[in-house]
Amino acid sequence: MTLVAGVDSSTQSCKVVIREAETGTLVREGRATHPDGTEVHPDAWWAALQTAIEQAGGLDDVAALSVAAQQHGMVCLDEDGEVVRPALLWNDTRSAQAATDLITELGGPEKWAAAVGSVPVASFTVTKLRWLAEREPELAARVRSVCLPHDWLTWKLGGEPAEITTDRGDASGTGYWSPATGSYRTDLLQLAMGASPALPRVLGPAEQAGTAGAVRLAPGTGDNMAAALGVGIGPGDVVVSIGTSGTAFAVTESASNDPSGAVAGFADATGRFLPLVATLNAARVLQAAARMLGITQEQLSDLALEAPPGAGGLVLVPYLEGERTPNRPDATGSLHGLRLATATPAHLARAAVEGMLCGLADALDALNITPNRVLLIGGGARSEAVRRIAPTVFGTPVLVPSPGEYVADGAARQAAWLLSGGDEPPVWDAADTELYEAAPTEGLRDRYREVTGP
Repeated sequence: MTLVAGVDSSTQSCKVVIREAETGTLVREGRATHPDGTEVHPDAWWAALQTAIEQAGGLDDVAALSVAAQQHGMVCLDEDGEVVRPALLWNDTRSAQAATDLITELGGPEKWAAAVGSVPVASFTVTKLRWLAEREPELAARVRSVCLPHDWLTWKLGGEPAEITTDRGDASGTGYWSPATGSYRTDLLQLAMGASPALPRVLGPAEQAGTAGAVRLAPGTGDNMAAALGVGIGPGDVVVSIGTSGTAFAVTESASNDPSGAVAGFADATGRFLPLVATLNAARVLQAAARMLGITQEQLSDLALEAPPGAGGLVLVPYLEGERTPNRPDATGSLHGLRLATATPAHLARAAVEGMLCGLADALDALNITPNRVLLIGGGARSEAVRRIAPTVFGTPVLVPSPGEYVADGAARQAAWLLSGGDEPPVWDAADTELYEAAPTEGLRDRYREVTGP
């Protein structure tokens, strides 16, 4: 039996799954937590990875491994390969003004969309590099190379070779690599920080990145690209993922470029493309609501299902950490329609679930795709209230696969692809899915639009 390992180094934790290469059968797994915050020293990821690997029983019998990780994180290295400063993560919004400035300096959002398929927002690496150059110029002057979280971890696993590598998917989230042309735009890097540090070599979908002892290292990818591999979607499918962030994405055969900035024109991990709309606020909206009510998330789910659809007109705007879609980095959350009749725990719980889902429905609409299927994944999709309320907000039935570590599973599938050497990743048995159907809640999204604005 040939085994492969998949790593998901996410914002909150590191997960490792060991699977059988031909069938995808889970053999064992492990995990470890990451520190909180919007900037983290990469050494914390490395320590968590070692712990998770140990919990998963080690790599002695593993033939190949792939690392998937949170997109966009800025990892800057000096001439000795040492980390210059803690990495700024995707959810660090301090570079919002830098994004605005860069858009203006290049000549507008249309120019950016044409250049790299996306219009920069605070989460993109290119904006963080501008912030670094402006706010910490003495550190920026030390930077000799820039990479992403998954690049850095793959490089560490490979023994820190002379060359750092990445893949199309993760590179497409930097703001200085074009999915349409498959090449870096170093002029945009120069625009951002006034310098052109070394960048990782972009590998093909099944190209080897190196070795960790006897373990072959696949190229790895970003977390959303790995999730697409893990859930097994193809053209015509749309995934809505409810994790720390919320995303709606689809696999397409051609590159996208949306000058409105709503859709990020990413590449995927198979040689195709992954137009994606992201929200900053997803599962943590539910966590915050449960904390406010002094209950568990399971109790929040039960309460939400006790309240009427539409929560009696109570609307929660879920912008608890600013927002990326729409691009409002300084926004805050708010409650609207609070009356004596709606001032109950159940109404607040329902409004929290519906508000979060309305934000994701906006993301789904922005893709402008009529999906064959909508799949709901991520930690937030484990809530029964989320599953049952989602079709009432999205206006379409949803399929919910069995809970799993889709990002880590997608990474493992990429590792198996490296071993097989085929033109496409190996076909693993699809996860069991459950269908949820319900009539749309009349007026809900209209009320949400009224309080969030255009």
